[in-house]
Amino acid sequence: MADRLRPERFLLLALLVLILDQLTKAWMLVMFQPYEVLAVLPVFNLTLVFNEGAAFSFLHDAGGWQRWFFIGLTSVISVGLLVWLLRLKASERLTGFSLALILGGALGNLVDRLRMGKVTDFLDFHWQQWHWPAFNLADSAITVGVGLMLYASLRQTDS
Repeated sequence: MADRLRPERFLLLALLVLILDQLTKAWMLVMFQPYEVLAVLPVFNLTLVFNEGAAFSFLHDAGGWQRWFFIGLTSVISVGLLVWLLRLKASERLTGFSLALILGGALGNLVDRLRMGKVTDFLDFHWQQWHWPAFNLADSAITVGVGLMLYASLRQTDS
């Protein structure tokens, strides 16, 4: 058991991501009306939008069944991430960090789907008339986590 990673810190990180994600979304829901825009920087706005689909609004207009599909998929993936995290070796700290970010982000968006049937997004980056699809803290954590996981996997060498 000594060669196993102690997952407590990583589970706390996942919980922190979940809490920060939900707090930022709650703040946006109180402070903004849907589609209201606050220009923060020449390339960044805060704007309250909702996504009933997945990344880049995939399946957003599928008629409602996608809510349950994404709830089920996210639940299964989250359990898989948790099991993976619990089985890591002590030397796999970067992988543990990345899994915690992904898990926290997945759970943040899962809470939205369970509570409202859609995900709250509000970070809007743009250049002139081009806008990147709005996203949230959970999406950011997932993206950073996946990037770190890719880096960790490339860093490993076969012996």
